[in-house]
Amino acid sequence: MFLEVSWTDPGTGCRGYLVIDRLVRGVASGGLRMRPGCTLAEVRGLAEGMTRKEALNYQPEDRYLPLGGAKGGIDFDPYDPLARDVLKRYLEAMRPLIERYWTMGEDLGVRQDVIDEVLAELGLGSSVEAIHPLLDDPAAAMERLAAAFRVRVAGLGLDELVGGLGVAEAALTGLDRLGLDRRESRAVVQGFGSMGGATARFLAEAGVRVVAIADRHGLVANPAGLDVEGLLAGRDRFGAIDRERLRPGDTTGPAEGWLTVPAEVLVPAAVSYCIDHHSEAVITAKLVVEAANLPVTAEAEARLAARGIPVIPDFVANSATNSWWWWTLFGDIGPAADEAFTKVRTRLRGLVDPLFVHSGQTGGTLREAAQQLCDANLAAIDARFGESQ
Repeated sequence: MFLEVSWTDPGTGCRGYLVIDRLVRGVASGGLRMRPGCTLAEVRGLAEGMTRKEALNYQPEDRYLPLGGAKGGIDFDPYDPLARDVLKRYLEAMRPLIERYWTMGEDLGVRQDVIDEVLAELGLGSSVEAIHPLLDDPAAAMERLAAAFRVRVAGLGLDELVGGLGVAEAALTGLDRLGLDRRESRAVVQGFGSMGGATARFLAEAGVRVVAIADRHGLVANPAGLDVEGLLAGRDRFGAIDRERLRPGDTTGPAEGWLTVPAEVLVPAAVSYCIDHHSEAVITAKLVVEAANLPVTAEAEARLAARGIPVIPDFVANSATNSWWWWTLFGDIGPAADEAFTKVRTRLRGLVDPLFVHSGQTGGTLREAAQQLCDANLAAIDARFGESQ
């Protein structure tokens, strides 16, 4: 652990945290979240996950070479009218670390456009300023990233799509490995923000029936399949579904019902620790894909494994958002959607396929296989750049 910072907001008294787990070439990467109940322990675990996520995507031939892992968190309700003011004070307090060590972006409860607006008000050029010394041409790299952020595909920004595309590709690879026909498979997605919404879109495009989506207001379900595009068109900026857009056959219910809807794929894409040893027992899905960070507790994952239900871990499944930023910034891909989609699909299938092979050979979990790959990559990174801090 390189650094832990705890902060108290002078305006509301709420707490905020920044954990830099590891530096590689002097820089760490990780998003900023805001949610009631966010703790230092949670942020610490997320920062460790970012270290794994970065290491997992180490490919020596790429221009993008992994950074260290970090995470920020604020214990505050993002729906509160004071949330933006709290965010601004937090970013001002963390300014020296943003300028020197921490490259950051959106996470649960915090949108990238709001981060960018607030940083501009504070006189900071971008949320990835710390990475500029590692770039051959920072101005050209930032323009390439800005151009990518301007790309829209069927009404949604490319930056909102790449993470969910990666999750969907991980899920589709898992279905293939389990011998399940994607066109006969059903999926349930918890969370309909940028990650959950994009995951639902790409699963539906691949022929998987998205039969239920849970948002902060409850559950929307239809065993024949939901109209994902129609629901995306009517969601609010936090991913809440407009119930006025529901079709005949769509039903609503309590949010906790998402775990018991019959489906082959379960995608927790909202909050951490939502599947624990109490709720695990009701799951009948054949595959769990972690789109959110830390949604399945270790005990629940062990019990799922004992029941023959594999879990594709978060630092694998949801790694595309992070990597897409750096692939674009360093110039491994251009700003076009087709380049991004090809890279994400190729990389995620290339990650998930070997995990299933390794798990089948050893009898271990997908997480254990992924951790072994991370450990090997971290050793290679240290050998190349010197031991990380």
